[in-house]
Amino acid sequence: MTRRYLEPVAVQAIVPRSKPRRRSELGLLLVGILVVTFAYILASFATNNKWPANLLPFVVVSVALALFLNMVNRRLVPNADPVLLPVVLLLNGLGWVMLSRLAPYVSQRHLAGYQALWTLLGAVAYVLTLAIFKRSRDLERYRYLTLFVSIGLLVLPLLPHLGDSPNNANGAKLWVKLGPITFQPVELSKILLVIFFASYFVEKQELLRMSTARFGNRLVPDLRSLGPVAFAWLCSVAVILLERDIGFSLLLFVMFLAMLWVTTGRWTYLLVGIVAFVVGTFVASKILVQVNQRLEIWLNPWKYLSGTQLGYQPVIGELHLAVGGATGTGLGLGTPQNIPVAISDFVFAAFGEELGLVGAAAIMVGFLLIVGSGLRAALRARSEFSKLCALGLTVILGFQAFFIMGGVARLLPLTGVTLPFVSYGGSSLVANYILIAVLMRISDEGSDPVPSYSEFVAAPQALARA
Repeated sequence: MTRRYLEPVAVQAIVPRSKPRRRSELGLLLVGILVVTFAYILASFATNNKWPANLLPFVVVSVALALFLNMVNRRLVPNADPVLLPVVLLLNGLGWVMLSRLAPYVSQRHLAGYQALWTLLGAVAYVLTLAIFKRSRDLERYRYLTLFVSIGLLVLPLLPHLGDSPNNANGAKLWVKLGPITFQPVELSKILLVIFFASYFVEKQELLRMSTARFGNRLVPDLRSLGPVAFAWLCSVAVILLERDIGFSLLLFVMFLAMLWVTTGRWTYLLVGIVAFVVGTFVASKILVQVNQRLEIWLNPWKYLSGTQLGYQPVIGELHLAVGGATGTGLGLGTPQNIPVAISDFVFAAFGEELGLVGAAAIMVGFLLIVGSGLRAALRARSEFSKLCALGLTVILGFQAFFIMGGVARLLPLTGVTLPFVSYGGSSLVANYILIAVLMRISDEGSDPVPSYSEFVAAPQALARA
């Protein structure tokens, strides 16, 4: 009998759950707090030549949050990956330090306070996600509900009054304003779409893998099975394009293609997807002015410095990266406040200036660790649904970080997405903590101890005693 068919309750009753992973996690969390605290002190001495005024509350809250989340993991996901949460909190903490350092130079003076509040709300969302969904397979039951909710969330910014947020003034319609609260529904929608795609692909994977339709003298896969999920993807991308958000439409395309390829194992789908992407990019560059501008700015931003100023942001970001060199100017000793939108889109350039290539590489390594943990959870998942779900969520997070870091370094055109956990933004922060919670749940299930044959035979007695 394989591990896949053992009930988690029976396994827990037979084999006591050990806690070495959580002890490792606690040690990593404390190391991360030391790093963030040291960075905060350095930034304060460099800018104000004194200790941070709120250093003690900062340390107390950080330690309390780390201990609380560690206790939650001990109770709800005791065998999950011990690296995932510490790396997330480390990136979140470093992002907060940079935001507090940039706060005096932006219109929102309480920027760091808002980000700290969103971090606490993200931690609450993390705990609630683990507490509500005891098994990852529970998400599979709500396939079409997640689809309808995700499409509804994407449509919200297009509705009158709800989409009348001041943040939509830059062209993209991504924000929804409900009273004093302003948020981006697309951040939560991307997670729900991953759940829907994973559930649908699991049900139709045999049909998608088999060649049942005839094309000339050859058998090819019957694409009718792909109809509903392709329709859902097209609707999502169409809505996002109406909202003029290129970044998230590209992110959904990459996620959809990766999940389809892993489900079927067919290179044909991957090749067709790449061709469709090239054709779609060409058509979009002719129809959408924003796409055409970003491609031209990416190829040669210098010619846009005079007059329109469209290329000012990538050029300034690239210059600040160059100023940082290998080791950086020092935390608090650079001028990242001169970088346009340094608190969100170009926060990576701010770190590149003050921490140099070494610090920028450390941030990239942090995201690589998160991606590695997500892929490891996918490989060890108990069910096909959990595997695809973990893969989709990892692709979403990893490629979002890759797109924005590549855009800042001008390896890619700017897509307008934020750097997860580092950039300022409550919607992104809360949604990404929910994403991490789902990955932790899948990682815990894949790492559950497997009973031996004698222990499995004794399961009824163990359950009776429990």
